[in-house]
Amino acid sequence: MELLKERIRVEGQNLGNGILKVDGFINHQVDPKLMYHAGEDFAEFFKDVGATKILTAEISGIAPAVMTGYHMNLPVVYARKSKPITMPDQVFLTLAPSHTKGRMVELIVSPEYLANGEKVLIIDDFLASGATIQGLVRLAQTAGAQLVGIGALVEKTFEGGREALQAYGVPVHSLVAITSMDDGQITFA
Repeated sequence: MELLKERIRVEGQNLGNGILKVDGFINHQVDPKLMYHAGEDFAEFFKDVGATKILTAEISGIAPAVMTGYHMNLPVVYARKSKPITMPDQVFLTLAPSHTKGRMVELIVSPEYLANGEKVLIIDDFLASGATIQGLVRLAQTAGAQLVGIGALVEKTFEGGREALQAYGVPVHSLVAITSMDDGQITFA
C-alpha cells in the first residue's frame, strides 16, 4: 500500500534493534484516513475467507482491525493486556513476548466475545517474529474458533514471522513489507 509506505518513508524512525517508530500515525496518534484505506485493502484481500469476527491485540491493532471490520461489516474483538473487573472470572488467556515492551504480556479475551465455531480473521499493526499473532491464534483455538486469515499493516520480513505463521495454512497479507533495517535505514520489498 503506497500511502502507508510513503508515511513510513517520511515519518517512520528506525530506532535500532528492529524497532520502527510509527507513533505519529499508527501507534500513539492514529491517522483515521490511513486506517480507513488500510481496512479497505484488508477487506478486499480477505473478502472470500468467510470471516465472522476480527481479532486483534490491544492497543495498536485496534484501529486497523476496526476499519477492516467496518469495511467487512464484522465485529471486532481485541485481546486485552490486563483483566478489567467487568470481565468474567473465566477467560481465555495466553502470554506473548512484546518486542517494544521488552517483556511478556498477557493477552486476554472474554468467552462472551470469542465463541466456538467463529471464523476468525486476525488483523494487527506489525508482523515481526509472529509471536503476538501466534498468541492470538492460541486464543482463537482455545475458544474453538477457526483461523481464516492473518493481516498486518507492516511486516518486517527479516524477523521470520511469516514463516512461523505458514503452518496455519491460511492467507497472510501485509500492506507494507520491510526487508531490512540495517545501518539506520528502512528498506522496503
